[in-house]
Amino acid sequence: MQKAESRKQKEHCNSRLSTSARQRGFTLVEMIVAVALFSVVMLVSVSTLLALVNANRKAQALQSVINNLNIALDGLVRSARMGSVYHGAAGDGDCGGADYTNPSDCASGGAIFAFKPYGSTQSDPPWLYVFDSETHTLKKSFNGTTIDAVPITASEVTIDDMKFYVVGTTPGDAIQPKVVIIIKGSAGALGTSARTTFHIQATAVQRSLDI
Repeated sequence: MQKAESRKQKEHCNSRLSTSARQRGFTLVEMIVAVALFSVVMLVSVSTLLALVNANRKAQALQSVINNLNIALDGLVRSARMGSVYHGAAGDGDCGGADYTNPSDCASGGAIFAFKPYGSTQSDPPWLYVFDSETHTLKKSFNGTTIDAVPITASEVTIDDMKFYVVGTTPGDAIQPKVVIIIKGSAGALGTSARTTFHIQATAVQRSLDI
């Protein structure tokens, strides 16, 4: 009888110990390990997120620079198509020289392209687009001279080479006046050493008939 009661008491104690073990919380060591793992995961995640944000910011800045170049070239092509009296000059006396008021071919490629804008009169000066090899920029002048030409490309754009090929400017030669623009260079955004090279070709044909 006493043995049965002793067995029951022992089983009751074991049951209480088992219930207590199941209800036990985390130990200090387990908490430290869990916090350490969480910190490592968060550090890696935040570092990756910051890297992605920085890369996206640089990509947007570079895209803005390229857009600046595209806008400058699009403006040149649209204005040339509506203009007349195409004149190509190399800037060193070749092709048409410095008299930008007369039409002139420059089949060998020049650094200056001049034309009369749409709606201009005989007395109005031509517009000039000039490649400056010293500053590596594309400049524009509204008064017919290269002295007052101002850059129209961003400082982050470096133009290594640019040529204007002008043909068909002689009236009655059965060739419509045309300018082919070849431009090569590189562009980069502020705050990054990465640069993107570009090689662009654009063509503008005079819309008014060359008769």
